[in-house]
Amino acid sequence: MEKRTSSDGAAGGGPGAPEDVADRVELRRIQLGLSPDELAHRAQMSLSYLRELASLHGDFDPEGLTRLANALDMTSVELLHGRADPPPGQPGAAAHPRLRRLTEHECWDRLDTHGVGRLGLRGDTAPVVVPVNYLVDGLSVVYRSEPGSVPAVDAGTSLSFEADHLDEARMSGWSVLLTGTAEHITAPGATGALADRAGSRPWAGGSRPLWIRLLPEQISGRVIDTH
Repeated sequence: MEKRTSSDGAAGGGPGAPEDVADRVELRRIQLGLSPDELAHRAQMSLSYLRELASLHGDFDPEGLTRLANALDMTSVELLHGRADPPPGQPGAAAHPRLRRLTEHECWDRLDTHGVGRLGLRGDTAPVVVPVNYLVDGLSVVYRSEPGSVPAVDAGTSLSFEADHLDEARMSGWSVLLTGTAEHITAPGATGALADRAGSRPWAGGSRPLWIRLLPEQISGRVIDTH
């Protein structure tokens, strides 16, 4: 049987083979939690054309392939040939890794070098984790939110917060975890001073007038290094 070749010259059975591309599309669709109809809508194409494009049947247009790759948060090269390098976190460990606990002082030092973390709270049926921009204010973490949104919790709500940093090249990293309760910051002077600080504007934009402080009851951290 004659081997079918995609437009980039990859013969069936190779890294750009139709069955490989179709498998990558299906795997990535599942990872993103999209139904076939949702993926087709995201790629601005019909479901039948999505199936034809994913199987590389016919003379598909490069623009359609690009739209499909974008809808899957991939590049066209990744879609056709797969990743040339392993995903983050999958390379092997360093030769002599060392795991140690961070002191409380070291935890706050590391938190103060970053501005995005993950907020953990109780959901209706399961725990919920959402990313937030944050500031370190004394020995507390503060963030701003929009009333009615998931992070806009009531005062007194139990929360957890985590921030981390990974160094792929050195195969090392750290993480810090806080647990405590939420407090609303309402004094105009306090909110104004926080709003004037660098990094106070959330990436998501909008006014987000509600400032919330996480008053920590416990803080812990770990670091993996190679020294």
